[in-house]
Amino acid sequence: MNEVKKPGIEIQLDEQVAMGNYCNLAIIAHSNSEFVVDFATMLPGLQKARVKSRVILTPEHAKRLLLSLQENITRYENTIGKINIPSKPMIDPFGSKGNA
Repeated sequence: MNEVKKPGIEIQLDEQVAMGNYCNLAIIAHSNSEFVVDFATMLPGLQKARVKSRVILTPEHAKRLLLSLQENITRYENTIGKINIPSKPMIDPFGSKGNA
């Protein structure tokens, strides 16, 4: 039996990157040629959020990311259940005196 190989790309993931970063805040900005997404972590009692990672995308790739996230959220909700987002915005997530 012959093996059929599909064309594709090989993705390498080193151990440090594979560990990932916990982020509970994303800040998105754009220009006419790129989207910048900063992933940050906000901790209780601190007024500053520390950016853990920055991703810069072309507008086309930003839209592809949007569509891919939507597809994956739909699959998640079909399997695990609806993701509920509170109707009241989370302005003060850790009970601090400032805005989040």
